[in-house]
Amino acid sequence: MTTSSADAPGGAAAGGLRLLAVTACPTGIAHTYMAAENLTRAAEALGHRIKVETQVAIGAENVLSDNDVSSADAVIIAADKDVDRSRFVGKPVLVVGVSEGIHRPEELIARALSAPVHGGEEVGGRARDRAGAGRDAAHAPGAPGGPSVAGVPAGGGSAGGAGRGGERSVTYKALMNGVSYMIPFVVVGGLLIAASLALGGETTPEGIVIPDGSFWKAVNDIGTVGFELMIPILAGYIAYAIADRPALAPGMVGGWIAAHGELYDSEAGAGFIGAIVAGFLAGYLVLWIKRVRVPRFVQPIMPVIVIPILATTALGLFFVHVLGNPIAWVFEHLTDWLGELTGTSAALLGVILGLMISFDMGGPVNKTAFLFGAGLVAENPEIMGMCAAAIPVPPLGQGLATLIRRRLYDGQERETGLAALFMGFFGITEGAIPFAAARPARVIPANLLGGAAAGAVAGLATVTDAVPHGGPIVAAFGAVGGTPMFLVAVAIGTLVTALTTVALLSLEAGERVTGALGVAGGASMTGVAYAGRGGPAAGRTTGAPAEAVRTAGASAETGRTTEAPAEAVRTGSESVSAPEPAAAPAPVPAPASAPVEAGAAGLARYVSRDSVAGGLVATDRDGAIRELAALVARSGRVADVAALERAALEREEQGSTGLGAEIAVPHAKTDAVTAPVVGFARSAEGIEWGSLDGTRARLIFMIAVPEAAAGDEHLRILARLARALTDAGFRARLRDAPDPAAIMEVLAEIP
Repeated sequence: MTTSSADAPGGAAAGGLRLLAVTACPTGIAHTYMAAENLTRAAEALGHRIKVETQVAIGAENVLSDNDVSSADAVIIAADKDVDRSRFVGKPVLVVGVSEGIHRPEELIARALSAPVHGGEEVGGRARDRAGAGRDAAHAPGAPGGPSVAGVPAGGGSAGGAGRGGERSVTYKALMNGVSYMIPFVVVGGLLIAASLALGGETTPEGIVIPDGSFWKAVNDIGTVGFELMIPILAGYIAYAIADRPALAPGMVGGWIAAHGELYDSEAGAGFIGAIVAGFLAGYLVLWIKRVRVPRFVQPIMPVIVIPILATTALGLFFVHVLGNPIAWVFEHLTDWLGELTGTSAALLGVILGLMISFDMGGPVNKTAFLFGAGLVAENPEIMGMCAAAIPVPPLGQGLATLIRRRLYDGQERETGLAALFMGFFGITEGAIPFAAARPARVIPANLLGGAAAGAVAGLATVTDAVPHGGPIVAAFGAVGGTPMFLVAVAIGTLVTALTTVALLSLEAGERVTGALGVAGGASMTGVAYAGRGGPAAGRTTGAPAEAVRTAGASAETGRTTEAPAEAVRTGSESVSAPEPAAAPAPVPAPASAPVEAGAAGLARYVSRDSVAGGLVATDRDGAIRELAALVARSGRVADVAALERAALEREEQGSTGLGAEIAVPHAKTDAVTAPVVGFARSAEGIEWGSLDGTRARLIFMIAVPEAAAGDEHLRILARLARALTDAGFRARLRDAPDPAAIMEVLAEIP
């Protein structure tokens, strides 16, 4: 039942409230915009005013200003990722998952009016009120989520499902926060070191050495600084996500200690795994200290002086005197154990060394294997050969995985993958750390299998390495004996890691599909049934939109059709017998013939018969975007077709706009258009668009808005389309429409 403003807590009168909202999801656009649109509609229906900021991978739109916040009566945050709440101090703030913004906007508005007032303190990712009391347990995050990303990807760590309303857990958010801040340091440090080795390195018995005092030595030193900061940054921003600014210093110092084994008598530091441990310890230690009641006169210096000093000292001593001894013990005993294995089968020793090299990428296990091989370069160079073959496998394998299945990764991850490929060539194993830190349960096993395969092949082939370094670079410098088999070993290990990673991430995506289908079961009022994989299917099975899928059931109590969030939901029993539309001639740029009708309502305000085509000639994504740009130019609202093409293609590089279910929505915010405009065309054969569900795009919309309309207008167009395209019947009518005039009649259904 719809909640009226008169019934709202606090006795708010109709029309008297100013509300703010922030919507966000880790990947894509549909959930974010649908939540924003539904909140806007609900507020207007209740007589309130609302402004919604949408946060997607490419940035924030319709950003809330200081004036907006100062005049607001309440704030709703419907998000599945961290949203900065510091700007909302003194305002009632309700925090839920993005799906609640889609399904229960009226309820959220009512709850927001009595939500705790945000006092600026963040505890475990949840706002606390001025009295310091925690948010109601019903609003607390649930278990860790399975990317981003993005992250995601396609993201998701090893950490499990989502809590009430789909809000990600503190653990998941903290880990991804640390990884996102760490990535630039990995890339900068790794690429500078790789460039300096390639252009200034010389092969010596001690390894690939860059002469002191040279230009490339300075470049190498700068890259080394970036690499050394990588681990403290990871730990520091994990802690920051948990307990805010007071935890930043303890986390970073703890991460630095974790990376420097000499502080606890170990030749190898604890690596990125130690940094993750340090980050979480720092964050939760600071939370514990925050709960201690102190006199009022001490409170102002607690976050700046007392908490950082106490937490840093306690964590540092704990790491050095408690965790340090086990790490040193592991290093010492692993070295002794490897020494006992030198007389065993070369293949077995290669497997063991490959596993160790690939496990923690710079931690005690990795360093034990590397230093063991380096110490025997003179007398047993074949041992270093096994290590050298395994060293580049994790970064090369993870980088290759981002190329094999790009849709499983977000834009930032794909860029990191290219950098990882470069680092892997130069034997920099740490290039895979961002992937392993984000998805340890998927990435580390894949790295282990690939490293073991590379080590085994190198051992069987008696590959040798005369310098303590690894990767194809040592072969390029002529330091490897048996170069062809060395490269074969690296290639096999890389393929094993890449294919295993893709398989595990695809399995993870399948688990999310199954979980979503558990929510989206039943039969719709139009007779379309949704089922899981392997369910009955009549006719052709198509995918539902990747991020916004209408459930197939109607509530027994309310009779309303509900919606279930899903990132990749497959429709399992959808009969579509109509033939595919025949390809029509490509649209030819022409002078503006019939501008979009100014008095039209709904989507008709942005689309005209001239910006609709029955078929596309293009068979690839870029060609389709260019063809659509020429098509929308016929609306009379495009000032520069070439600039529109560039803007749409640049947006595509930041992340695929393929929603799944044979739908793609390329879009651009550019002053190449004079007013918001929408174009639509179909592809008979389908175009590969990198959609999460793997379907080829057949129904393709292009949205273009001027920069000045990039907030509300852009949001409303996307939300309207997202809602309409969740309806399988609507999609079928678009596919079946025989000509542009009939297509326009179908599009006119969108309010």
